[in-house]
Amino acid sequence: MTGARPAEAAQAYLAPAALLPEGWRADVRLEVGADGQLTGVWPGAPAAGLPRLPGPVLPGLPNLHSHAFQRAMAGLAEHRTAVEDSFWTWREAMYRVVATLDPDALQAIAAWLYVECLEGGFTSAAEFHYLHQDTDGRPFSDPAEMSLRVLAAADSAGIGLSLLPVLYQAGGFGQPPTAGQRRFLHSDDGLLDLIARLRAQVAGRPDRRVGMAPHSLRAVPIAGLAAVVAGLHAQDPTAPVHIHVAEQEAEVAGMLAHAGQRPVQALLDRVGIDPRWCLVHATHLDAAELRGLVASGAVAGLCPSTEANLGDGLFPARDYLAQGPSAWAPTAVSAATPPRSCGCGLGQRLLLRRRTVCLPPGEVSVGGGLWRGPCAVALWPWACRWAGWPSGSGRTGWSCGPTTPPCWGWMVTICSTPSFSRQEPRPSTRSDRGCAAGERGPTPAPRSAARRLSSGAGPHPLIGCRGGKAIAPGWPRRPRPPFA
Repeated sequence: MTGARPAEAAQAYLAPAALLPEGWRADVRLEVGADGQLTGVWPGAPAAGLPRLPGPVLPGLPNLHSHAFQRAMAGLAEHRTAVEDSFWTWREAMYRVVATLDPDALQAIAAWLYVECLEGGFTSAAEFHYLHQDTDGRPFSDPAEMSLRVLAAADSAGIGLSLLPVLYQAGGFGQPPTAGQRRFLHSDDGLLDLIARLRAQVAGRPDRRVGMAPHSLRAVPIAGLAAVVAGLHAQDPTAPVHIHVAEQEAEVAGMLAHAGQRPVQALLDRVGIDPRWCLVHATHLDAAELRGLVASGAVAGLCPSTEANLGDGLFPARDYLAQGPSAWAPTAVSAATPPRSCGCGLGQRLLLRRRTVCLPPGEVSVGGGLWRGPCAVALWPWACRWAGWPSGSGRTGWSCGPTTPPCWGWMVTICSTPSFSRQEPRPSTRSDRGCAAGERGPTPAPRSAARRLSSGAGPHPLIGCRGGKAIAPGWPRRPRPPFA
């Protein structure tokens, strides 16, 4: 971050303070190119002539695990439907919502969710997308219809996206799919064709990435899983692979009965996982699986609000961290609650009856650990891998400057003003897909949320913030939910 300053930047701002890899620094000059990429970070810069940001600047968080369509069912499963409600009864409520969603509704709901993510400081998301087919289970005339709507929603909200089309083929171990699952289904070849189409769609976009998500070992027979993953990596050797695994004790028991192995052990032995993999939830692991997961370099993707809402259980976080894993991510979007990073630590406190139990070695701040962990300020490749960006890409980091390639650096400014009504220009450095610096965004139209969020807003390197929440600078106020 020292050396000869670039001759000219499309825009530059002064942050009164910024969290950099080496810690907090004052008076940080942030330079952004015309294409929206962060090109320079200069602590201790002179303030003269620069627009001053209204508060401290933090790197934006990557959201590891999103099912955007489930935002539409928030609260709908919060009533008793059985003597003992569980994940499995919640799933039936989810199927009922799935049956009602057309492409317009999906796009509106996803755009609304992504705006909420931006408000919470999440500037990129990994979308675990499995709503593929029409309501009758037949393909749309364009098989990529629903995936393209998710991409359009991310464009309109201005969030980075790793799109992970889901492979879903069975209704349980050795069971045919049910009627409620018919919109999720894909063949191996069909999904690989979809991925190829989506990769072409986002080619050249540094804020977009395509991977794959085998839904679970319940939904994808393990016998063919290695082959379809090999097909993905034939297209892109670095593509991320996310999978739900060992979320429920019943799933572990079912896998033992069906294949004679626990789920994570089966992945380790029969598929082979590595740092390209993210094991979502991974709640119920034995000691051998935990050691194998750590040794593989794969990411354990924790979703504390979801796991609490569904009664899944608690991941053995203290034992995991004690073994020095390469990464872990306590961030996700829940169908019932907004994204939160603190749930993992709070759950472990209840389990262990101790405080501050999930801090990495050398960390003393709970808040600092929660932010520096997901953002990986010390080791940026962690954050890149969670959201599906190649290790070392700098996608969500600050690892750029005069001697390194430009990185796509999205940040969150923390403001003390608790109002959205201030009229001074908010910092916005947008490419030709959105507003120019200092412009206010469009006032939402009075019709559908899809139209209110369809202004073509591109990614925002700087995310303005009011009252402690991050907001895209093109949005002076939040639109109404599409499902209200």
